[in-house]
Amino acid sequence: MKILITGTAGFIGFHAAQHFLGRGWDVAGVDNFSSYYDVRLKRDREAILLKNPGYRSYELDICDHEKLQIVFAEEKPEVVLHLAAQPGVRYSISHPFEYERSNVGGVLSVLECCRHAEKMPKLVFASSSSVYGGNTKMPFEEDDRLDTPVSLYAATKRAGELMAYTYSRLYKMQAIGLRFFTVYGDWYRPDMALHLFADAMLRGRPIKVFNNGDMLRDFTYVDDIVDGVCRVVEADHLPLFDIYNIGNHRSEKLLDVIETLAGTLGVTPKMEMLPMQAGDIYATYASIDKLRKAVGYEPKTTIKEGIPVFAAWFKSYYGL
Repeated sequence: MKILITGTAGFIGFHAAQHFLGRGWDVAGVDNFSSYYDVRLKRDREAILLKNPGYRSYELDICDHEKLQIVFAEEKPEVVLHLAAQPGVRYSISHPFEYERSNVGGVLSVLECCRHAEKMPKLVFASSSSVYGGNTKMPFEEDDRLDTPVSLYAATKRAGELMAYTYSRLYKMQAIGLRFFTVYGDWYRPDMALHLFADAMLRGRPIKVFNNGDMLRDFTYVDDIVDGVCRVVEADHLPLFDIYNIGNHRSEKLLDVIETLAGTLGVTPKMEMLPMQAGDIYATYASIDKLRKAVGYEPKTTIKEGIPVFAAWFKSYYGL
């Protein structure tokens, strides 16, 4: 099978590409190596993928539609896994146009390439738990109302879902969306909480704890996420369009996560308690019943199992 993955130098894209290569798939990767966070980390991920003869790399921006069309024409993918995006809730406050460009324009570019491909591929695309916004009903379910986004990031990810639905309906394109919930693991993004916490703890700095630590997150280990993604990609019985939550179905207290990480690293954390930041939400908690019924998805990794793996990689990669 031939799969084209956007965002292969990113955290989830890297792990997904490794997984499909391990299953003997032919993988083409697209990434623009944006400077949103340390490009060296992205290059190091890419270097690992390039060691596999089944992997081909294209350094380009998905918003460059003409160049992306050329990649589609050369690769003729049977499946497109669209993970490339401008991530980050807080960054969207200060850099709003980056989100309109990547998460709306970029999605449109991918949809148009799929639509005009010689043989229309199956599209699996990344959305986010952020689309649930101000919802207070727990756990989040796929048919909840989604008209209260509290960040531009959330609004653009919801826009991507709606655009995919429109293309699926108009052009009979199979498009399956996955709402990711707080993914973590080795080769993690440095702008994410666990990475920031580990760096501060090991360097003796206080960690910034928002809403005084009174927050809940559905932390999901990356291997569980990739297993679910693979099940969706390989399933041949899914509808033309659908959306699924993909999380751990456990909502962890932030202070418990900090305690587990600190214990793993062997440090006593210094904590700077701060109010809730603009764009943040109090809790995320995924109902995964729909994905479980559809493809047998069953996450296995608890934070007490996953955090030590992340911590070991972090200390090794950064020499701490």
